Amino acid sequence: MFGNLFDQEEDGEENGFAAASSTGRAAKVGDEPPPPRGKSSLCGIKNQGGTCYLNSLLQTLLFTPEFREKLFSLGPEELGCLTDKEKPGAKVRVIPLELQRLFASLLLVDQQSASTADLTDSFGWNSAEGTNQHDVQELNRILFSALEHSLVDTSGSAFIQQLYHGTIVNSIVCKECGNVSQRQEDFLDLTVCVCGMSSLEETLWNMFVDEELFEGNNLYRCAQCDSLVTAAKSAKLKKLPPFITMSLLRFSFDFVKCERYKETGRYNFPFTLNLQPFCEQTDGEDTDYSYELFSVIIHKGGCYGGHYHVYIRDIDQLGKWEPPEEECKLKIQKKVKEEVKNEVCGPKLQEDDPLSVLTAIIAQEPSKIVLLDQLGQKLMDKIGSSWSKRFRKQYGPIGKFLKSNNDTFMLLSNGTQVTLKANTPGPVTEPLGSTEHTFNSNHSTHADLRDAKQQEPEDGGSHWFDFNDSTVTSIRRSDIEKQFQGKESAYMLFYRKTQLHRPSEALNNPRYKVPPHLIQVAQEENFKLQQMRDRFEATNNTIELRLHLANCYRMENGALQPISKEWNGSSTLSFDRRKTVGDLRLSIYQMQELWEGDMALTMAKSLPAGLHLYNTITDDSISLYSAGIQTNSDLFVWNGKEVCGASVLTGAEWEPVLLTVVRPFLEQDGAECEEGHGGFENGGTRLKKEARGFAGAVTLGQVREALGEPKQILLCQERKEGKIGEKGEGEGGGATGWRLFPPADMQRTLKELSLKDGDALLVLEPQSLDSSVFTLNGDIVTVTTPSDCRWLQVEFRPHGGGGGGVEEEEEEEERRKIKVPATGSMLLGEVKQRAMEELQLNKEPPGKLFDDAQFCLRQVDCTGKLLPPVCEELSVREAGVRLMTTLTLCPGNAPKASQIFLHFSVGTAPPAGIEMDIIVENSCTVRECLKAMLDAVGLDGTCWHLSRLDWCEELGEPLMDEDASLSEMKIINGETLIIAEGQLPPKGFLKLSVWWCVDPANAAQQFNHADYGSAEDQTVEVLPERHSRSLPLFSDHMAQLRSVGQVEISEDATLEDLKTQVLTLPALQDVCIPTTAFMRVWQLDAWQLARILRGQQLTLKKLKLTSGTDLCVQQLLKEEDLGPKEVLLHVKMGVPGERCYYPAEELVWDASRDSSPHSLRTCLAAHYGLSPDALLLAKYQPLKHTWEEISNWSQQISKKKKKKKAESLLGAPFHFKDGDTIGIKNLLIDNNRDFVTLEDEQGQQRLREQAEERRKGEQAAGCNGVGPQKKTALNKFRKPEVALSINVGVFR
Repeated sequence: MFGNLFDQEEDGEENGFAAASSTGRAAKVGDEPPPPRGKSSLCGIKNQGGTCYLNSLLQTLLFTPEFREKLFSLGPEELGCLTDKEKPGAKVRVIPLELQRLFASLLLVDQQSASTADLTDSFGWNSAEGTNQHDVQELNRILFSALEHSLVDTSGSAFIQQLYHGTIVNSIVCKECGNVSQRQEDFLDLTVCVCGMSSLEETLWNMFVDEELFEGNNLYRCAQCDSLVTAAKSAKLKKLPPFITMSLLRFSFDFVKCERYKETGRYNFPFTLNLQPFCEQTDGEDTDYSYELFSVIIHKGGCYGGHYHVYIRDIDQLGKWEPPEEECKLKIQKKVKEEVKNEVCGPKLQEDDPLSVLTAIIAQEPSKIVLLDQLGQKLMDKIGSSWSKRFRKQYGPIGKFLKSNNDTFMLLSNGTQVTLKANTPGPVTEPLGSTEHTFNSNHSTHADLRDAKQQEPEDGGSHWFDFNDSTVTSIRRSDIEKQFQGKESAYMLFYRKTQLHRPSEALNNPRYKVPPHLIQVAQEENFKLQQMRDRFEATNNTIELRLHLANCYRMENGALQPISKEWNGSSTLSFDRRKTVGDLRLSIYQMQELWEGDMALTMAKSLPAGLHLYNTITDDSISLYSAGIQTNSDLFVWNGKEVCGASVLTGAEWEPVLLTVVRPFLEQDGAECEEGHGGFENGGTRLKKEARGFAGAVTLGQVREALGEPKQILLCQERKEGKIGEKGEGEGGGATGWRLFPPADMQRTLKELSLKDGDALLVLEPQSLDSSVFTLNGDIVTVTTPSDCRWLQVEFRPHGGGGGGVEEEEEEEERRKIKVPATGSMLLGEVKQRAMEELQLNKEPPGKLFDDAQFCLRQVDCTGKLLPPVCEELSVREAGVRLMTTLTLCPGNAPKASQIFLHFSVGTAPPAGIEMDIIVENSCTVRECLKAMLDAVGLDGTCWHLSRLDWCEELGEPLMDEDASLSEMKIINGETLIIAEGQLPPKGFLKLSVWWCVDPANAAQQFNHADYGSAEDQTVEVLPERHSRSLPLFSDHMAQLRSVGQVEISEDATLEDLKTQVLTLPALQDVCIPTTAFMRVWQLDAWQLARILRGQQLTLKKLKLTSGTDLCVQQLLKEEDLGPKEVLLHVKMGVPGERCYYPAEELVWDASRDSSPHSLRTCLAAHYGLSPDALLLAKYQPLKHTWEEISNWSQQISKKKKKKKAESLLGAPFHFKDGDTIGIKNLLIDNNRDFVTLEDEQGQQRLREQAEERRKGEQAAGCNGVGPQKKTALNKFRKPEVALSINVGVFR
């Protein structure tokens, strides 16, 4: 019926479970078992991709006890057995059997959600059907019909009829003779109208109380009177079923817009419904007509997509109701505020004690848990100061402080949360990474929940739940009233008679009347699930520990180091984290049979300096999880006192720091340093590096003593690079800068000095500062040792790069690389000279190479492109060249300090690498630079100018001020300039290209210039592309553009001045135009008519014209002066009965007051002398060859904004502009509402062929691996609608 009318729009809601179940959470072994039921103890149903409508109806039927028990009463002797369904000739009623199994699973199997795959297979649905969403009202009828057909000739063949079917009697009473004509009809559900109604009672009153009169032209033929008479028609409920279903007509069809829409207005329905006023017989008791609401199926979304879920009243009290989480949070927050208020009035907090402050912050949290990244903000809110300002200097980072006080605090969830150790969960109940039970461990929270749970239910002992696919949550009765209106609103209502009472043994008993064989199947399934969960828990709780034995380590450099270099001293142990520390200690004792004495287990961590110990675990009764032991944790096994006779300092404050100790030493001639690098020929001072570890809590003075240095020795720290743009002492020159520690720092610890692993520490004697190697400037020591690591690599390219093929291979062979020793103060000219000597270029045969003056050094970027030559008069440091980088030696001259190097080309922007180069003075003008470039390429004349490249490497704006210097124009070294044709206009002037619009039909009258021959010749003459172009003037009318020259005009001139100057062009001297008002000027954009320039007295600057703009001038037969909101349209009236139009006409539509479709329709009606209601309009889309119909639509009024939004054709979706083509149909004489012509169909066919060719080309390119395939955004595809059906076998 509705097909897949409800294709979901919200994929997240509809496909949430399917997505999760397909991927799943990665476990160590196998897949994760299905989770058990949630807090509600009720089971949800998995979504197969689009079966939320099915899930909602199935849950409603499950929680209809009478339906469920009727279904369970049918045994295998009547329905057959599922194991026999494949046997030939066996009559197995698969649908009711699968429904029984599903209901039993939902009632008894301990899992969060059950699958409907077997049930939908029994329907005959394929996998694609599970992703198509259908209408739940349609499913209700089809499912009941399938069950009735499946239960033929069984004891349950009539139970659907007994529970849900009622009778309506329709009566027509003759007003003349009183004859009554009646007809009865059966109903499964009542379809009630929502549109125009405010409540369910009003709709029922309209259906069963109000009479419909047959009068006037609508008379009734009475069989007794045998004539047309006045009569009254009415309907009444004759037979009421135990359960009555109300289907709300939320979805309707707008015949004006020809589209579906959803009624989202408010529609009330009662929780208790009395149907006595609507029944034929009203003499019974009130309870015979009283119904109570027990299920509401809700639809969220629009008419083309959405999601279903259902609110159900738990009549048998099978679930555990808890107040919604929002209520719990509000209660907890209120209680916390009261506690904080009481604490404010209590004793003053010790703000100088971080342990006291942090303990108070965590204790005040309802869950007794704080996220680590939020702890700092909560601390600032508490004491008004941050951790860094108040405690960091004394206690270190907040994370290390928490770890060092592990007897008070404990980190959870891989260190992302912190709690007090007294609030930690038990060893078995708390899974890794989960804090759900920890949150609930708070006593006050439990008390609040107990108080909430003890509240009385609102519906006679039954609570309401929200069944949303796999999720089941508690709701209140007041939540149902929120579904009266909106995009998420009630769609089906299920009522049951109040006379239907449940026996006491059915309450809280999910096994009530469930067949024993189904109970046994559920028990077996629960046993399998428990085994799976046990295996998964055992696997998921197994962690890998790294054990480090004390006899394999020794103390060295402030940390523990393995004795053997071949073995790191650790062994791996797999252990269950739910077991206690005592169990772990016993396992280690068993592994180490020779161990004697006490055994201490200490948390350790591998640092760059070595292994460091932190807190020792002393409580054997806690679990490994509670002790903070996670997978890949390091445990050090020792006696707790010493390692190989050396005492060990533990804790975060004693974390070792690995420093690089640097000492100067004198290198002999030709000797090699310890690092393996050769020195200069004459030797020199070198720096010797050594890695040493020190405890972070030791002072700098103690480090000096540990190094064996006297007190007068100087210690320096290597300077780090500063802000971007700042240069250190040695940047660009190889020298290094070191900061001298003042005497006061000798009493500060390494942690206080912020020294980290890898930091360098220079050890100097005071007399070393007198040498040229070490220079002191304030507290900065600059080291300039002649080390062999200070060099520049020079690569020789004889042809300057580029080329390809064989030449490139030959060039690769000719390339040579050498390293030139260099310092920051060395001139680049000297670097080039040394490189040429090393490369022996001066000894090459005459004629093969140039002399050294014709070579230059150039840097190379990350893409391999050559950068501009460096100035050889500058030093390495001044030129910004960093040591240990590569320079390229290639042919060419190097610029001087006062010169810049530029790339240039003629005409257009060339590909990178083939432009020409020039060196000019930085102080020369743009005009002088242009002349030098023209001389270099052999061009002369004054009709040239220079332009920059824009951001996309195309021809950009010209350099307008030719008398300004290159430095004033901010031309930088290495920039590319383009020599463009044409002389620049003076400053403040525009140069505009003018094209004359020639209508081929009137070419002789419009254009008579001698350069183009006679008018007769003009219609057939083919001009070069630069002088002639064709463009569509109307949708079916081509006009020719002919270049008539350029005008140079001030930007302060008016549009009228521009038209006057255009008429002075030589090519238009013979054109007869009375005044400028007979001219229309278009601005061209990509050779399309973009806009009409209007406003005779507006300046060109206000019209936003720029130099180089193309203008199209059109001659008019009458004067024209368009206003700012007047739109020039081309209108075409359709030929009645034919697929073509009369010739187009120009129409000026004034949209200044009203730009709605009604205004345009009125304007066109006045133009053609027709009624506005007789016109059908459409806008032509020339690029798509389609027509977009303009309906006199009315937008939906917002509930919040009472004003109706203005409907403007100048905005979306039509965006009317000058030159648009409007098609018109006169409906009085033309019944054809289709605007498409044969030419349009041919154009659409061409577009399809072009798209197909492009697609084939992309596929071929993809198959051949040519280039990356560009992904295009596809329009949302709506599946074709298919009818919902359930296949049922024949059982008669």
